[in-house]
Amino acid sequence: MASGKNVPATIPALGGEAGLNRYLAEIRKFPLLAPEEEYMLAKRYQEHGDPEAATRLVTSHLRLVAKIAMGYRGYGLPTSELISEGNIGLMQGVKKFEPDRGFRLATYAMWWIRASIQEYILRSWSLVKLGTTAAQKKLFFNLRRMKSKLDAFEDGDLRPEDLAKIATDLGVTEEEVTSMNRRMAMGGDTSLNVSMREDGDGQWQDWLVDEDPLQDERIADAEERDVRHNMLVEAMDALNDREKHILAERRLSDDPKTLEELSQVYGVSRERVRQIEVRAFDKLQKAMMRIAGEKRLLPSLA
Repeated sequence: MASGKNVPATIPALGGEAGLNRYLAEIRKFPLLAPEEEYMLAKRYQEHGDPEAATRLVTSHLRLVAKIAMGYRGYGLPTSELISEGNIGLMQGVKKFEPDRGFRLATYAMWWIRASIQEYILRSWSLVKLGTTAAQKKLFFNLRRMKSKLDAFEDGDLRPEDLAKIATDLGVTEEEVTSMNRRMAMGGDTSLNVSMREDGDGQWQDWLVDEDPLQDERIADAEERDVRHNMLVEAMDALNDREKHILAERRLSDDPKTLEELSQVYGVSRERVRQIEVRAFDKLQKAMMRIAGEKRLLPSLA
């Protein structure tokens, strides 16, 4: 890619929370791109630094940024700021995008958009309080999702069984889950009934349901599933046969085997099976990160 190119910031002004409705209406006017058109524009920008091509690539994906940003409303930060950070990630994604690798821009840019929003949230929530380790960041961004799957929305501490499930699935201690849950509860959530504008017109909950999914979002989701599946298959080669079997039976099966059942299969203790499972999962994660880096799917946040 030619050096020195900048993505022009021709994005409608957000104007804070009061102007959010207007902004969302404006970005819907930008047309989506057909695959062939997107490829040609990306090539024009990659090879010639064409600012018009970059502008069209950015504006055609602004709705994707807004949709992703809406998913992070629960951290008590202004949605307009989340969208602004996501737009920065989108522009970085456009700058780094290599169309000849075979991915659609939405699939690639999605990683950059999420990374930019997550880094902003972490800065805003104070890393001194939340911690900076990879495990703590993972816990921070997955705790709400895990609680939702377990229907654990009650106030106060988690039920013991929910606490144990979340700690095991995320590879952290129960004490860390309890601590993070309390800190996030203190941060407060934004009510879905809060008005989006000062005149009281429209509520956040109005954006929860979209009967017509965005075309680029559908494409990105489908491609991301394929990418993740292929990465998982490739990463499994880093494991030996026993590790593959234990990990598959414990974490990839619809009907997971117990430690006791697998201990009988291999003639070892339940604790030994658990150790093999943890080690295999760690090796799998590292292999997937390496593969993602080789495919240039992960943004560098250094």
